[in-house]
Amino acid sequence: MLIRILTIAGQEMRIGLRNRWILLAAVILALFSLSLALLGSAPAGTLGVDRMTVTVASLSSLSVYLVPLIALLLAFDAVAGEIDRGTLQLIFSCPISRGEFLFGKALGHFAVIVLALGGGYGVTAVLLLATGGGSQAALIDFARLVATSALLGLAFLALGYVLSAAARHTSTAAALSIGIWLLMVVLYDLALLGVLVSETSGFFAARILPFAIIANPADAFRLFNLNALGASDLVGGMAGIAEALPYPPAVALLSIGIFIVLALALAVVLVRRITP
Repeated sequence: MLIRILTIAGQEMRIGLRNRWILLAAVILALFSLSLALLGSAPAGTLGVDRMTVTVASLSSLSVYLVPLIALLLAFDAVAGEIDRGTLQLIFSCPISRGEFLFGKALGHFAVIVLALGGGYGVTAVLLLATGGGSQAALIDFARLVATSALLGLAFLALGYVLSAAARHTSTAAALSIGIWLLMVVLYDLALLGVLVSETSGFFAARILPFAIIANPADAFRLFNLNALGASDLVGGMAGIAEALPYPPAVALLSIGIFIVLALALAVVLVRRITP
């Protein structure tokens, strides 16, 4: 089983290299992170922290937008694309299960995201260390950011497989992916803010908001990282909310893991229902 999963994963890695996906994603992440690192020197001097810590705080918000988008662009044609190209029937005629096929795709795409994050954000970390803008503690923060960003990417990869298997057509899956990105990354927070501002009883803020935050992997990722940095003085917002939550912020990582498991399980169920 492991051999078959690794075979599919290796194929996805080769596709990522051939289509320049890894290079493109790494360049995009490097450009944005370098820009934030250069712009972050001013608040670092004011707050008395090193530039790398400020950069990690800024990248925590940046990753919420870029990493899910990269993951969905990788995943939207994982199943629908195979159907459109007529290769899914050939794949399923081989001695490989539907679950192995999907897990192999996930492993390959996850490796692409890890390489892109390591290359893109790694350039910024090296630059900051070389110019004296970082410390060993800040480097640990940077490594934690890369690891949790990869976990966030896996969550949206799993969601992308659900959309791809449900749509079964590349164009439909692409449209759904962009829509779900807008919904979960942009509109979700606006909706929570709108309800929070409009209600007067305080019930939503005390009983529903804490769990609505960790229900969305993007918000859970941001909550965990900003709290781990103690970033309330740097960015405010989500970091300040963490202090009033009825659970430790580490629960946010657990919620992302549960989201991944449930989404992958649903994707496997949908793939098993496909008749190529």
